[in-house]
Amino acid sequence: MKNRRLGKGLEALIPQISSEDERLHADRLFEVEVAKVRANPFQPRTEFDQRSLEELKQSILENGVIQPITLREIDGAFELIAGERRLRAIQELGFVKIPAFVIDVTSDDKMLELSLVENIQREDLNPIEVAMAYQQLLRKYGLTQEVVARKVGKDRATVANFVRLLKLPREIQNSLRKGEISMGHARALMGLSSAGTQIQIWKKAVKQDWSVRKVEKVVRDKLEGPGEVKNKEIPKKSSYLVEMEDELRSIFGTRVFVKPSSRGGKIEVSYYSDEDLVRIVELLYKIK
Repeated sequence: MKNRRLGKGLEALIPQISSEDERLHADRLFEVEVAKVRANPFQPRTEFDQRSLEELKQSILENGVIQPITLREIDGAFELIAGERRLRAIQELGFVKIPAFVIDVTSDDKMLELSLVENIQREDLNPIEVAMAYQQLLRKYGLTQEVVARKVGKDRATVANFVRLLKLPREIQNSLRKGEISMGHARALMGLSSAGTQIQIWKKAVKQDWSVRKVEKVVRDKLEGPGEVKNKEIPKKSSYLVEMEDELRSIFGTRVFVKPSSRGGKIEVSYYSDEDLVRIVELLYKIK
């Protein structure tokens, strides 16, 4: 199939690559042969909506490729850093060339970092994809949560909360991928230690379309249990304290109980590992 247009006037702005040996400079825009572009082996995104892809293809046919993809040069070819949806659309349309920025990236961990940041900024990743990318940076490349957080422009607590999602049962993770539940639902379920109980509540939440607040209440009731002490001297928890408890759970990303007594009360914050404890303490320092 012959080469289609890349957009009104765009071809005139893109220098042609005269030979495979030509040295490319960072932040330069080129028109690259699609056949020479390899997929990103560190792509954090694992799911692509076909309807969205079809819409992108139609847009490209009408307006051309408005935003270039980003590549690195490797072994005489090119490896994709960002823009997989655009590349897939171009391939399916049969385009011969595609506009691309070619930048100098020498390490694999930097490749993953750039791919992750680009997708997060575009909000293209679901929470599980973000969590898996963070975990890959932590485990495969030996980075700390603090370093990962700095690289992607988030705080450490955010990174920790995403990684904790991977401890949820596979069914719940898949539900989060598909958008059946939100990050808020998942964080509420993480307050439970039993996978069986998590699945039980998750099924009801999906079937009955529970709000995050409803899941938090069910989890809280499950944790307190029917055997909770009902001493007459202990005042009943007010709606204000219930809301405060929910707010604290949201802030700390773990189970939190506000327990009133006849003389004040206490706040219990649970943690599940040394690293989790450090995360919570860091949050307290920030609040202070």
